[in-house]
Amino acid sequence: MTVGMKAVPLVGGPVELRGALDLETTEAGVMPRRLPAWTKVQYQDPSVYGVTLMPSGVRLVFRTDACEVELDVLTSTGQLDAEPQPRPTGMMELLVDGVPFGRQQAPLGNVLRMAGPGAEQRLIPGEPGTVRFGGLPAGMKQVELWLPQQTPTELVSLRADGEVLAPLPDGRRRWVHYGSSISHCLEADGPTGTWPVVAATLGGVEVINLGQAGNEMLDPYVARTIRDLPADLISLKVGINIVALAAFRQRSFGPAVHGFLDTIREGHPQTPLLLISPVSCPTFEERPGPVAAGADGKITALGDPADVAGGALSLTLVRAELARIVAARRARDCHLHYLDGRELLGPDEVADLPDGLHPTAAAYRRMGKRFAAHAFVDGGPFAC
Repeated sequence: MTVGMKAVPLVGGPVELRGALDLETTEAGVMPRRLPAWTKVQYQDPSVYGVTLMPSGVRLVFRTDACEVELDVLTSTGQLDAEPQPRPTGMMELLVDGVPFGRQQAPLGNVLRMAGPGAEQRLIPGEPGTVRFGGLPAGMKQVELWLPQQTPTELVSLRADGEVLAPLPDGRRRWVHYGSSISHCLEADGPTGTWPVVAATLGGVEVINLGQAGNEMLDPYVARTIRDLPADLISLKVGINIVALAAFRQRSFGPAVHGFLDTIREGHPQTPLLLISPVSCPTFEERPGPVAAGADGKITALGDPADVAGGALSLTLVRAELARIVAARRARDCHLHYLDGRELLGPDEVADLPDGLHPTAAAYRRMGKRFAAHAFVDGGPFAC
């Protein structure tokens, strides 16, 4: 610990943990999660728990007159046996009064080794590491310390060389967003580079990102979570995981969307709600899932396009169905809106999908700017 630094409690003190809906106690400290604790018993797939630990959009917020702050964290990252080194832990970013101040690589901690994707994991224990930001401006300021969006991060201890106070009331509208890995944004260049955060910054709102890599399945516990959250704005980006895993057919997909919307409307009957269809993804445009990854890392749809006529889902069919659902419901829900995801990333930009599915970091930033230009402008669904 740097001389002159004082410990700041992470729980029960002045620090707010925004973007997290649960805080688990661990041997090392506390672990933020992006779904409430009560949802855990309802996970059909253990990967859901893992992606809720990845803190996309989670940040520590406080006021301080300190010139230096330190945060000890214990990260957990994966490594396939065939890979020469663990996967990158991602970046931690510091904002001062809303302005980017600095960024650092999150320290390497635990490593989860496995023979291949989906194989049993073997824990290689690690130690907490320290991220230090010095040279902060003098005087009292609001500080946001953002956690890496792709790496589970246990918070061990926080220190500062000055007074630390609770943040001022935010005052911004709260936007709750739900989606797939393309909302989780594992490939972004940092936690403030995910498209929902880029859009929220431009729109002057606070975002809660419930994007769940590989698990955007219209799970009822997510709908109930959104129903019960304070929210001024809501968006749902639906379809890519459902098609990729062949999770629904046309007969079941429409009612599932209606049910998800109905549950949210129980708690937010008049909140602006934007339903977004998938961005461009060539392999699934006319072909249903399931999905496979080739030796080159490119994803490929394995379904037969002829099955779409019998009710299998392609992205083209999903977009048509979502547009139809919104049009039908708007007769009694004028606050419901639809956005074709190809307006965020279109068919002429598929070169920005290196694996055929996930956008590059630059494309995510472009998506955030396009979303803000659509949603937050005068006359847009999220206009003030």
